[in-house]
Amino acid sequence: MAAIPDGVRAKLEQKTFWHLATINEDGSATSTPVWVDVDGGHVIVNTAIGRLKERNVRRDSRVALSMTDFENPYAWAEIRGRVVDFVEGEAADASIDALAKKYLDADSYPFRTPAERRVILRIEPTRVLQPAS
Repeated sequence: MAAIPDGVRAKLEQKTFWHLATINEDGSATSTPVWVDVDGGHVIVNTAIGRLKERNVRRDSRVALSMTDFENPYAWAEIRGRVVDFVEGEAADASIDALAKKYLDADSYPFRTPAERRVILRIEPTRVLQPAS
């Protein structure tokens, strides 16, 4: 597992938007904007079961994340890694609510649908790239 440098960790902890790239069944790549958090050495992404990114990482765990920094659009970071764990149930529900607080200042995730089931994707970084300071 690659260590997450302090500057990248700070961006993961802040209200910074990231793009998650996964591999489609046909081998092509797809990328979607995601909310993130960090838990120890792992990056946390929360999604709904059945979405393309969730289906893709269950089949091929390799992912890449890149950051968008609204304060400095020329700043960047990339995290390459693999999904090492899927966490469902109450922990996933609590996680999406915590992310809603972080990103929307809402006490709970307002876009949940009645049939939706959430899942945490725990990503183990294998390489972290960032510009020289």
